[in-house]
Amino acid sequence: MVIGSGVYRIGSSVEFDCCAVGCISELRKMGRKTIMVNYNPETVSTDYDMCDRLYFDEISFETVMEIYQFEDPDGLILSMGGQLPNNIAIPLHLQGVRVLGTSPDSIDKAENRFKFSRMLAEISVSQPKWSHFKDLKAAEKWCLEVGYPVLIRPSYVLSGAAMNVASNKEDLVAYLEAATALSSEHPVVISKFIEEAKEIDVDAVAAKGKLLAMAVSEHVENAGVHSGDATLITPPKDLNKTTLDGIRDITCKIAAALEVSGPFNMQLIAKDNELKVIECNLRVSRSFPFVSKTLDFDFVALATKVMVDSKEGDDMVPVDVLAGIGKFGVKVPQFSFSRLAGADVTLGVEMSSTGEVACFGDHPYVAYLKAMMSSGFKLPQKNILLSIGAYK
Repeated sequence: MVIGSGVYRIGSSVEFDCCAVGCISELRKMGRKTIMVNYNPETVSTDYDMCDRLYFDEISFETVMEIYQFEDPDGLILSMGGQLPNNIAIPLHLQGVRVLGTSPDSIDKAENRFKFSRMLAEISVSQPKWSHFKDLKAAEKWCLEVGYPVLIRPSYVLSGAAMNVASNKEDLVAYLEAATALSSEHPVVISKFIEEAKEIDVDAVAAKGKLLAMAVSEHVENAGVHSGDATLITPPKDLNKTTLDGIRDITCKIAAALEVSGPFNMQLIAKDNELKVIECNLRVSRSFPFVSKTLDFDFVALATKVMVDSKEGDDMVPVDVLAGIGKFGVKVPQFSFSRLAGADVTLGVEMSSTGEVACFGDHPYVAYLKAMMSSGFKLPQKNILLSIGAYK
């Protein structure tokens, strides 16, 4: 039984449906009967010929629980539908639902900002300075000690909702109120915001904590722009072997600490030859289809096999697909600012894009120019510089 991503909205779009469809297709290849739960008529996963049984209904704890009790499937796959299914992992687990793949307890440890930051400290993985507060005065004092800007980080949110960079006391008070209102049941963590750093995305699959495959994408924009709004390049063009080895080491440590079995995504920042972890999501990300196409390796199929057949996962040999197959992929965002009067066009840590385009080329500049033109960007005839990072 596979849970989809629900309605399309900022942060959850066709990329997650692509992953759900890939999961169902792989399950059918394995000879398994499939049940799909989703309620978006625009998706491929809700086509009647995609699965054996389709429930066109809302994705909530009550609805999923009723369907599960009626169908009594071998297990439930939550990690292909984005943030919405992950949010109900713990309630389902407490009712005895057989969640396939990474355990709901590990999902909670990654989604809960306080638990995740504490875990990183325990396994000696570097992260920006952080703290968790119960009163505003203590938060204000800490922010003055570490220095502004700081990042307000609520738990269990989609596309960076209510996540903000505070540059002064007034910002801190306003953003903390918004974050607490959105995520009242879960902790809000404040961390030091590191300026002029490079952000890096990692998409990976692990089996019982052992890393099987990973892809690394580097952001063109500096850290502070949400990954859904950023321009991504894979394989990375400006990361040296030492940095890539460091990323692999961190990914292995986190996969082992969370006992990951299935897909996961991480964001890191790099500055002055130091790597720091921002967050980890124990599910597919928007970039899973992008890296799969660019590297010619099906991450979703691998994750599905791991989650459904744990014995097969034990026997799987790690695959090194990081360098790709001789082509570069560049993903650029699309925005709808022109249709929204008064919209703030400044990009930040909360996602704003309503779509994206990926293009390929034998050089990152070629792929970048293709992607920009495909997104509707009109290239000026003179006085223009297009840059995607350091010149080497």
